[in-house]
Amino acid sequence: MYRDIFLDAPNVGCIEKEYLSLTIDSGYVSTVGPYVQKFEEEFAKYLNVKRAVATQSGTSAIHISLYELGIKEGDEVIIPALTFVATANPVLYVKAKPIFVDVDIDTWNIDPSLIEESITRNTKAIIPVHLYGNPCNMDEILRIAKKYNLYVIEDATESMGAKYKNKYTGTFGDLGCFSFNGNKLITTGGGGMVVGNEEKKLEHIKFLVNQAKDSTQSYYHSEMGFNYRMTNIEAALGLAQIKRKEEFLEKKRNFNRIYKRELEGIPDLVFQKENSDAESSHWITAILFKKSIDILTLQEKLRNRGIPTRRIFMPIVEFPYYKKLKKGEYPNSYYIFERGLCLPSSTLNSYEDIKYVCKTLKELIGAK
Repeated sequence: MYRDIFLDAPNVGCIEKEYLSLTIDSGYVSTVGPYVQKFEEEFAKYLNVKRAVATQSGTSAIHISLYELGIKEGDEVIIPALTFVATANPVLYVKAKPIFVDVDIDTWNIDPSLIEESITRNTKAIIPVHLYGNPCNMDEILRIAKKYNLYVIEDATESMGAKYKNKYTGTFGDLGCFSFNGNKLITTGGGGMVVGNEEKKLEHIKFLVNQAKDSTQSYYHSEMGFNYRMTNIEAALGLAQIKRKEEFLEKKRNFNRIYKRELEGIPDLVFQKENSDAESSHWITAILFKKSIDILTLQEKLRNRGIPTRRIFMPIVEFPYYKKLKKGEYPNSYYIFERGLCLPSSTLNSYEDIKYVCKTLKELIGAK
């Protein structure tokens, strides 16, 4: 009988039940109620930004950010080829064109040295992704953006709590986007957040996500808006979860330390590297086999021992509706996808669970 081990399941308990019960008892479970504003204020305070606006999802956060910055048909937006598809799809939502750039072989994040050659007169923005909680080289990205007068929208959906030069990810660009899906550091069940320091833009985003509803006139809408609001019950869960953020961060970072201590001596096995002056949240710990390995067979063997794993994201240019936008070969993105594996990182796991994963993995690949 194998123990229960979780890949990225949420960690909810007594305090979450308390907040949810209070919300249900109040009757304010939908988009009316006090908790959304409170959650926004707590999140902005945590990141030390002027404003945060709650949204329906991380995807909608990216979409509304592109929309607010005026990205439109004919424009180009630079994104990494190796990321979750939700980074790219919002670019299509605004009828712009995603331009894919390969990632750095060590950090797995967008390679700044390849960005500049992808810039054209139609380029309007860059969306760096802090993959698996690992901060990008924001100094170089911001330097390029300033040189070419480009917007930067940070996809920090996986990196809450991560820092670059002692500043939180999501707070470097014009706007930063977060996700509170069930597998993220903290969860609202679904939901997302847009953050930034330009209060006028954030105030307008707040207006847009509420169907651009005029607060002074009944059912009057001066612009086309979006139903991207977070519910009061989701925000209540978020308020409970944000109280536990340091507990979750500490545990995920300790998991990463255990994985490195137990596995780092294995030949041809490497971990995602951090930039200098960066501190990953280690939302998910992932490994990379430098020699060719049958990842699917290894996953099946681990699953038979009660250990869930997940492949690294498939390069987005492999999807049918993005293949026509493929330029070049993106060798690093494919290399990481073909040889990488995400390991159990849910804070529901114990440290003994992580040691068991390491022990089992070493047995299966024949490492001593």
